[in-house]
Amino acid sequence: MDRGRDQEWIVIRGVGSVSGLGGTPEEVQASYASGKTAFTSLPSLGNDTPVSPISPAAEHLLQSLLLENTTYTSLDRTVQLAILAARQAVAQAGWQKEESAASIGINIGSSRGATGMFEQFHADFLKEPGKRLSPSVSPSTTLGNVASWVAHDLQASGPLISHSVTCSTALQAFANGVAWLKAGMAKRFLVGGTEAPLTPFTIAQMKSIGIYSKYKAEEKPCRPLNRDTNTFVLGEGAAVFALERMTLGEMQSLGLTEAVVLLAVGMGYERSPSKTGLSAEGFHFQAAMRDALKQASLAPSAIDALVLHAPGTKAGDSAELQAVESVLGPEAPLFFTNKNQIGHSLGASGALSAELAMALVSGKVSPLRQLSTMPFSSYTAISFVMVNAAGFGGNAASLLLHRLSLDQQS
Repeated sequence: MDRGRDQEWIVIRGVGSVSGLGGTPEEVQASYASGKTAFTSLPSLGNDTPVSPISPAAEHLLQSLLLENTTYTSLDRTVQLAILAARQAVAQAGWQKEESAASIGINIGSSRGATGMFEQFHADFLKEPGKRLSPSVSPSTTLGNVASWVAHDLQASGPLISHSVTCSTALQAFANGVAWLKAGMAKRFLVGGTEAPLTPFTIAQMKSIGIYSKYKAEEKPCRPLNRDTNTFVLGEGAAVFALERMTLGEMQSLGLTEAVVLLAVGMGYERSPSKTGLSAEGFHFQAAMRDALKQASLAPSAIDALVLHAPGTKAGDSAELQAVESVLGPEAPLFFTNKNQIGHSLGASGALSAELAMALVSGKVSPLRQLSTMPFSSYTAISFVMVNAAGFGGNAASLLLHRLSLDQQS
């Protein structure tokens, strides 16, 4: 991966997240190290329904945010989680200390959007359909709230994008950010996903498809690659990444000896007659992975690890494995996931998977805690890692990250 000193890279300068794993980098790393699961049941959703809310420590951070700025109490939980994660990413990148922080672009998406507020407003409307709605109903339930309120909190004035591409949402935010950066239309971009789907109607939708786990919260309810039964579990969370277009010289001027760079974001789509847009062969996964490899000019054998989408559904997990074998061959790389710990957070899941991928290439998570059907006794340091995501409608995306040693580039 040698390039000239003036060649530009897309560098991940910072990452922030809130999920069942925790609300700080230290808590997240500890959760990965221990393998702790974050499942519980909420009385409002039924004691037989396992879910993965953000950790108690993360919830404390969220409540502190709302006390700090009471205006934020009128925002949906998706927006609140995104604000917390974005603050972390910007702080880690060191952007908030500089005058140029105002020019940060933002693309943070969500699959379902303001589910909590929308369900509550609609329930109130059904109780009294003739009563005039609050004027805050429409603006507080629009998807554009996410990026705009994050920008408000950070006092950023760059381009703002909020979008939904179901469970591929976060990885497609990466693609948008990369496009803006490579086009020279921005120098810095915040990208990611957020989701707060632990609501009665959203849970009911997942159960109606027949994919929700029958296991209780204490029984490790989400079991990716389980071929016998569906074990899908909903979780909430957000993850945001600080991307910056930088030359080797700029990185070295900051005293960096290595960096995690974003090499490619591949896209895939398949036309399927199923209601979820999924073929047994996982053609959308195949297209996305091949696209990412082509963009990065890498052979399939270069991939050291793969963070699977693997939501714990028999059909989805099987299709992804079929696609992986088709693209990467029978000698597949190490498989990883975090859904066995925090479930599936829909539009935020790809970003939380990317956080795991970044921890793997940075050496912050032991590769021995892998999810793989193939045992192994030794490993080399992970240099190239791919992240998969896919969603209803037949879309898929594959992110490719690389640990770049700056000493070797001089």
